[in-house]
Amino acid sequence: MVDTRFRVLAVDDDFTLLERIKAITGRIDYPRIELHTAETVRGALEVLDSRSIDLVLSDFRLPDGNGLDVLRKVKSSDPTVSVVIMTAFEDTQDAVSILKAGGSDYLVKPVTSESLEHLFIREYEKSTIEHENDELDPFLSPESSEVPFIHADTRMREVLSAVYRARESSATVLITGESGTGKELVARLIHDSSDRRDKPFVTVNIAALPETLMESELFGHVKGAFTGADQSREGRFAEGDGGSLFIDEVGDIPLGIQVKLLRALQFGQIQRVGENATRTLDVRIIAATNRNLKGMMELGTFRADLYWRLNVIPIAIPPLRERREDIAALTRWFIEKFSKEYGRPVRGISREALSALMRHPFPGNVRELENAVERAVLMTRREILSTQDIQLESSSGATEPEGAASGTYDEVVGRFELDLIAKALEAAGGNRSEAARALGIGERRLRSRLKVLNEKLGPGR
Repeated sequence: MVDTRFRVLAVDDDFTLLERIKAITGRIDYPRIELHTAETVRGALEVLDSRSIDLVLSDFRLPDGNGLDVLRKVKSSDPTVSVVIMTAFEDTQDAVSILKAGGSDYLVKPVTSESLEHLFIREYEKSTIEHENDELDPFLSPESSEVPFIHADTRMREVLSAVYRARESSATVLITGESGTGKELVARLIHDSSDRRDKPFVTVNIAALPETLMESELFGHVKGAFTGADQSREGRFAEGDGGSLFIDEVGDIPLGIQVKLLRALQFGQIQRVGENATRTLDVRIIAATNRNLKGMMELGTFRADLYWRLNVIPIAIPPLRERREDIAALTRWFIEKFSKEYGRPVRGISREALSALMRHPFPGNVRELENAVERAVLMTRREILSTQDIQLESSSGATEPEGAASGTYDEVVGRFELDLIAKALEAAGGNRSEAARALGIGERRLRSRLKVLNEKLGPGR
């Protein structure tokens, strides 16, 4: 059964007013209100951290701050919560401040039972409509109905605006953002909405390639160019001729190959490994990275001339924790997607579960959210996902491995290190190069440490 309670938090240091609000809410039949109270900003934040709230009704002036403090805290952690400020004076400047900070409305004291009842009905119905109508505002590129750009946050609208601008030219695009933010999705949108949409969209993940094969993978090779090259092959550049080439994790390209990539960008020419002749191609380059290329330029590990060639149209994707309005939209999209994909009857998510998602920092960004919702849809026996269905990784980073308190110093440290490596490998899907990069060590060192630790601790650790 769907929970239809409307959870309200009233914040005021006037005990009499709080009791009056309690009496008024007790007489309201619709919506069914669950009231929580607090007398200070600190008390309000404690309530907000411990439970899901739909509407915050706060006094403007409080003993340890004001209603704007409450408003800003609410909107930073869960933008879907409505906040209404009560003020004793009909001050225009206060009203403007409230609305500019994201407040839904303000009430002038003394508040009447009629004004409160009207407020509760309006906010409840607005919340219900927003949840039921699933206003995802997706952007679908002309030829790609299965790759939606789900967004609600204004910063992602800026990203979408950049996509529109980028599609009108063949200029190189550099997409930056943390892992899991959706860089490849943005690259696909650029391609699918451009005049190259009928040509190939080719992807290459640099982080997944051994350095010895990277040049061949990008530019191709001729038969006999190196040991094992028993036949000629085209590289990703040639495969993308006429279309777009998406180079993911471009910051991982070694300096020697950066020179050849720069030539390809400057002159549109490539040379296969083992071949003297050059080939002219028409490929639109879209590159992406989660690394700080400017910092790498200063360290001398990334060429400045290549950076400026790549960064013609920059698109920065903010992490999910900085665009929390997208969490609700993405969650509903993933529920719909996986319910259809797996034939499950899941049709929504409870307010408490959504609030838990809103409070999570999502170090893995959209990919982490997608995995959490997919797992929940697969495992739940309910039609509405609850907090019991949503499993999220601890946001405190590496946790102490089981049994770490016992054993010698070397055994304890060894178990901890092995646990870190295991988690990195799991997150990288078993790819040792990617796991090593995430840990900030070389792949050779990762392999060496795994061998030493497994020999020392045994398979059971």
